[in-house]
Amino acid sequence: MEALLVQYRERIRTELDRAVDFWLKYSHDKQYGGFFTCIGKDGKIYDELKYVWLQGRQVWMYCRLYRTTERFCRPDILEAAKSGGSFLQRFARVQPADGPGKCAFCLTRDGHVVKVQRTIFSECFYIMAMDELARVTGDKEMQNDAERMMDQVVHWVRIDSSGLGRPPQCGDAPVNSMAVPMMLLCLVDQLTEGRAGLAGKYRELGDWCVTQILQHVQRDGKAILENVSLDGQELPGCQGRLQNPGHALEAGWFLLQYAKAQGDAELQKVAVAKFMDVPFLTGWDKQHGGLFYFQDVDGHCPTQLEWNMKLWWPHCEALIAYLMAYSHFREPAMLDKFTQVYDYTFSHFPDEKAGEWFGYLSRQGDVVLDFKGGPFKGFFHVPRCLYMCEKMLDHLLAKLQAYI
Repeated sequence: MEALLVQYRERIRTELDRAVDFWLKYSHDKQYGGFFTCIGKDGKIYDELKYVWLQGRQVWMYCRLYRTTERFCRPDILEAAKSGGSFLQRFARVQPADGPGKCAFCLTRDGHVVKVQRTIFSECFYIMAMDELARVTGDKEMQNDAERMMDQVVHWVRIDSSGLGRPPQCGDAPVNSMAVPMMLLCLVDQLTEGRAGLAGKYRELGDWCVTQILQHVQRDGKAILENVSLDGQELPGCQGRLQNPGHALEAGWFLLQYAKAQGDAELQKVAVAKFMDVPFLTGWDKQHGGLFYFQDVDGHCPTQLEWNMKLWWPHCEALIAYLMAYSHFREPAMLDKFTQVYDYTFSHFPDEKAGEWFGYLSRQGDVVLDFKGGPFKGFFHVPRCLYMCEKMLDHLLAKLQAYI
């Protein structure tokens, strides 16, 4: 057992180092600040557009590595994070004079707005970036900026969504999309880490998020559906039947992490039994291996054209989820699932030649899109997964050593 965990840790540690090296080498815009994310397989920039989601994620990831992992506590990583944070503060907001304001989705290289999405996610990743950067720089105003934006996002979600610019249509019924409470729960964890005062402020919000996420457990507990009605009922049509195994697994480790912090033993069990066991049972491709991207709960062909592809990020979430569950409960079945996902992931996604991971495979496991970064794949899911798994394996191995 110990030898196997050491093997996992060493491979994961090596892959994390290679991923960090790749993005440090190729993604930094030394002229305008921030990061390029449309990066080809060998590091060539093929588009200079900058996506706010990915700018925020990269700032957060650099800061988290710098703050918590000794070998990444380096001046070049801190300076890169500051550059990204400055770029976001200068250009991300569409209406900086009117409170926190909306953030853009896409910017030109020099910071002009190209596109604004009518969702909360650019703002959410702005919050993550600013809060984590504030933790490493000690900039209190930057932390306050993050909290103000958080207050705005919560207002849009729970009180008045008109600021998102998405007027309700008579035929479009309101939906509880799992992505929204998941993202807010992630931000609750981010903002409250080590801050007792904020933990009290956001406790009710965290509990609300959990309630909203649990509404997605449907079909007598045998399915996790992406979209339900506001009162937790199944919706008609393709939207209501949609499943995303990777998203369910990510929700699972978010819930488990929150439940552990709150000492909620029942929620810990639900997180594993519903959000980790069920997606694996239904989402694993028994013929070719790997996790499907989308599924239809009734077995219809999903309308998403990429439904049967194998993407990098669901496998990242699965690795985190199963290792976290095993770390907490020590159930061999969880380690078995981790091993199964690990074997598939590390034999298909990493680029042994140039570093980093390919993101988009066919159902059969062949590379379909060979870029390393794009409008949605940046410096986040791969390094976050590797970073978290390395930390959990360190903890497991330390425990084993303590028993010897």
